Amino acid sequence: MVYQIQNRPIAERIEWIFELARRHGENFSSPEAWLARQRYLAEHPTAIAVLKCMDGRINIPVATNTPTGILMPFRNLGGMFNLGWPHLGEVLAHHVMRMTGSGRRVLILITYHWSKGDSKRGCAGFNHDTEAAFAHTLEIRRQVEHIFGLGHGTVYPLVCGFETDEDALVIHGTDNGALDLASLSADDGATLPNLLESLLPDMPAQMRADLLPLLQGNMEHIAQVREQVQRHERTLDIEHREWMICLGRGFDFLHTPNLALIIGPYSPDLADPLRKAAAIIENNMRAGRIPDDGFLLLASVPYDEIGVDRARAELKSTFLSQFAAEVIGNEFGALAHKMKKCTAVLDWNSRTLEQIDD
Repeated sequence: MVYQIQNRPIAERIEWIFELARRHGENFSSPEAWLARQRYLAEHPTAIAVLKCMDGRINIPVATNTPTGILMPFRNLGGMFNLGWPHLGEVLAHHVMRMTGSGRRVLILITYHWSKGDSKRGCAGFNHDTEAAFAHTLEIRRQVEHIFGLGHGTVYPLVCGFETDEDALVIHGTDNGALDLASLSADDGATLPNLLESLLPDMPAQMRADLLPLLQGNMEHIAQVREQVQRHERTLDIEHREWMICLGRGFDFLHTPNLALIIGPYSPDLADPLRKAAAIIENNMRAGRIPDDGFLLLASVPYDEIGVDRARAELKSTFLSQFAAEVIGNEFGALAHKMKKCTAVLDWNSRTLEQIDD
């Protein structure tokens, strides 16, 4: 169904998306899912945040077989972040303080991505320059250390590469070492704990133990991807086929590669990633990778409590929706006529997406 929906009329695609969001909310808030998350967090207490690109192929929970709601995502064009940005710095610091206040360490995965099969499938935000993208992640790591300390005893910034052809992680350690999970065999899984200890000797032991399930899950996922390649089912996953621009936060229900370009509300210049996203959508239509009958602009802002918090989320989401529509309308006139705009808020506790009127 996922592969078929890409080519359906826009009205059917939008209906499918909101049905997907509805099912996700129901599953997330079910007793079984809640208990599974509680059990997972009891066994693996480290809080994990992920800084990543808006590219729809970068889906770390799927690539690591991690249960929904465990990883805290931060998305922006190219994975470009600056912790001096007021909103980003506040959101990240609030998240870290909330986690450490409950006795949990925080692991921050700082990611960049590339394609081993074709450099043009690499990160458009860095003009397909993988070295530049990697250098940027090192700068983010330095910023994290500036804010939270160099000792890494509580907050650990970990640079990770993500190879999109096979959804394979590369873990960068101290002394310029690296662990490419695509190079490991199933028999190497038993040696992962020792490999991690050698690669990341300054990482607390509990944190390494909590990182381990992600790496094991990624090895399993890589094997599944290779089977898809053998069955010629992988093209949709490695090429841009996004037909949605999502602005804001709360898009965990999009657990399928290449549906959406997700832009977090962090940069002081939101117009730039919006322009890049609109250009990708336009190119997808021109290349015939998606139908040219329309695309979806979806704004979403999460809220924790009803009342004032939800009301503020409504205003913020409405602003983001109108701002994005104006940017696209001013610079992509023909594409703007094909835009379907939806504005929503997200109940963070239940992950329920609630559509609102502009």
